[in-house]
Amino acid sequence: MISFLATFFIKDHNNTDDLEVRNKYGILSGIVGICLNFILFASKLFAGIISSSISITGDAFNNLSDAASSIVTLVGFKLSGQEADEEHPFGHGRLEYIAGLIVALFIIIMAVELMHSSVEKILHPKETLFNGVIAGILIFSIIIKLIMFQGNLEASKKIESAALKNTAMDSISDVVTTGIVLLSSFISHKTGIILDGYIGILACVFIVKTGCEAARDTISPLLGEPPSKELVKEINEFVLGFDGVLGVHDLIIHNYGPGRNFVSLHVEVPGDKDIVTVHDQIDDIENEIRNKYGCMIVIHMDPVVTDDEFSEALKRKVKHIVAELDPNLSFHDFRVIHAKGDCRRVAFDLTVPYKYDIKDDNIISYLDEHIKGIQPDIVCDITIDKADLTE
Repeated sequence: MISFLATFFIKDHNNTDDLEVRNKYGILSGIVGICLNFILFASKLFAGIISSSISITGDAFNNLSDAASSIVTLVGFKLSGQEADEEHPFGHGRLEYIAGLIVALFIIIMAVELMHSSVEKILHPKETLFNGVIAGILIFSIIIKLIMFQGNLEASKKIESAALKNTAMDSISDVVTTGIVLLSSFISHKTGIILDGYIGILACVFIVKTGCEAARDTISPLLGEPPSKELVKEINEFVLGFDGVLGVHDLIIHNYGPGRNFVSLHVEVPGDKDIVTVHDQIDDIENEIRNKYGCMIVIHMDPVVTDDEFSEALKRKVKHIVAELDPNLSFHDFRVIHAKGDCRRVAFDLTVPYKYDIKDDNIISYLDEHIKGIQPDIVCDITIDKADLTE
């Protein structure tokens, strides 16, 4: 539904890489959600009052909270589209995640309130009314929520939005909740068994689960989650495709909101090349990545000595020592620094998984001992880099 309406109300609606188009999708979803949820709230409240059903009334107020959630979504997309300023130099994109988190909290709060009302209904049961009008209202609600679910889910995939995905999941939880309410009301009407309170509790469990999953999906990018391995691999291969690039490491991607990434990485280049020429090439690589991925980027240049026999021989020996410790480990930025006198220092970064059996200090001690075992006069400067080494 959202994608269909976008063809009428969003100019260049297929260009979802454009942040302005993306924000308009979120705003459109918010406006549609506000209108439809207010209609459902009013109709279900009417059905709840005439039937004296706590589960139907609770379902009505659930739609009211959905309308509030839609307002939050609308405001979140509106604010996240603001330009960067002095206080927020990377923009306001993370407000979209905050909006999604607020929606998740609304879902959980509504479930807790419904749980309280359901317990009261179990302790003090009351016969409810059920007729064709009430059934029609509930069926109408289910159809509308299914349309909203499909529309928001499709839009969330199109613009890769956690906030719209949370809105879609809220809609499907409403479908289940209303369906359970409809079924229990029908059974109670036919058998005389009052299931109202029990069905309300069952619906609450489902709603809380949906809310917790939605919260998890928005808290993760707020805390800082790793980029996709596909993107990391793609950027690495793209940079390695340039002439004169010997290696790439320390790639970091900071997410400041959907479509707002800041990338930093180290590029190894031959140490005997003219520094101005290499610097110009690094600028070219930055511009290519900026245009290709629509991100801000900074590249650090690491000169690598390729014609030092002592350095190359020691590097091979260190590689063997690291492989004896763990063949899955690797190192980069290897260099031998010749200080005054006969003092020499070897420096490199060792890449280690986040969850590793051996402590960092023990790894450094092991390498330091074994490197000095083959080169006693060397001073070791080893830095541990944490990374996800799983394929």
